[in-house]
Amino acid sequence: MEISLHRFNADSGWDSTPNGGLDSDQTLLIVFATSQPTPTVAHQLAELRQTFPSATLIGCSSSGEIYGEDLHDDGIVLAAMRFAHTRIRLAHTRVDSAQESAAAGRAMAEQLRADDLTAVFTLTDGLLLNGSAYVEALGEALPEDVVVTGGLAGDADRFERTWILYDGEIATGEVAAVGLYGDALRVAHGSRGGWDLLGREREVTRSQDNVLYSLDGQPALQVYKKYLGERASGLPATGLLFPLAIRNLEDMDGVTVRSIVGVDEERQSITFAGDVPEGRMVKLMRANFDRLVDGAASAAERIQLADYPGGPALCVAISCVGRRLVLGPRVEEEIEAVKESLPVEVGQIGYYSYGEISPLASGRCDLHNQTMTLTMIWETA
Repeated sequence: MEISLHRFNADSGWDSTPNGGLDSDQTLLIVFATSQPTPTVAHQLAELRQTFPSATLIGCSSSGEIYGEDLHDDGIVLAAMRFAHTRIRLAHTRVDSAQESAAAGRAMAEQLRADDLTAVFTLTDGLLLNGSAYVEALGEALPEDVVVTGGLAGDADRFERTWILYDGEIATGEVAAVGLYGDALRVAHGSRGGWDLLGREREVTRSQDNVLYSLDGQPALQVYKKYLGERASGLPATGLLFPLAIRNLEDMDGVTVRSIVGVDEERQSITFAGDVPEGRMVKLMRANFDRLVDGAASAAERIQLADYPGGPALCVAISCVGRRLVLGPRVEEEIEAVKESLPVEVGQIGYYSYGEISPLASGRCDLHNQTMTLTMIWETA
């Protein structure tokens, strides 16, 4: 396995020219880029297909690009991996509304399913998709031992447009995934949050899929605005500072976290990145700076490295845009905490997202919000 990492900035160009010598039908390119690319950045994204005509290419828009221990905006980060023994297959499908999310998950599983499927890495539109419905359907349609990780595309705090990149095409309303096949592949993962619970527990008294209408019989948006105070005028972006915790004993932290992606003033409802089921007990959350950084380090420590012999490996770090907004100028501390917890040979790229996909402590894959999730990939000899 060979790995090459690169970063592009419109002012300074590539830090090192992408190595087209790695091109092959066993080469995977993972790309994260600014959600509003300049013509220069868009040209470079298109050029990647020319440089790597045989490779499989997958990527998405970001709310900030992670490269090593640093965070960047308005550019591109790229990991090129040429596997020695692993097969790769790309799948994608259209999603025009959140109601089609589960069908999209089943369609992706159908395209990727095979006896030697080891892992799936998936990237999705960050605004049109119900992430939890997609992930649940995808996981149920695949064998239990297939590791599923990935994330939802981002658009900073604008919530206007996200996009997916697959085989050189930029598209909204799409879901893409790569299947990785063979016994030589190893994929390890870790995820943790680090938020504090706020206030009393409340019951979800009315919801439909990922749209929350009422808590304890009160309009959901009214409850949120009470907690946000003067910050309520900045919704939905300021809602990222107060995610929702759904009680879930399957997860290591005991909760599943949901982030706001939209509000409806007329209906007094809130749309989240994933489902908020009726009857479940929830609490609001708020940031604890030190715990967020510690949570990122803990995510790295949860990666199982027993089969890692050293040598080339890639860590894909996907963290939530809400964490970035809360940490502000301290945001690189969580990226550094992850990198410092990994073996020195492991390269790292990633992005800030609208949702993170990673297994729970129970092993079942789920959509996360407000977490740092890590996917580490390598091959055995």
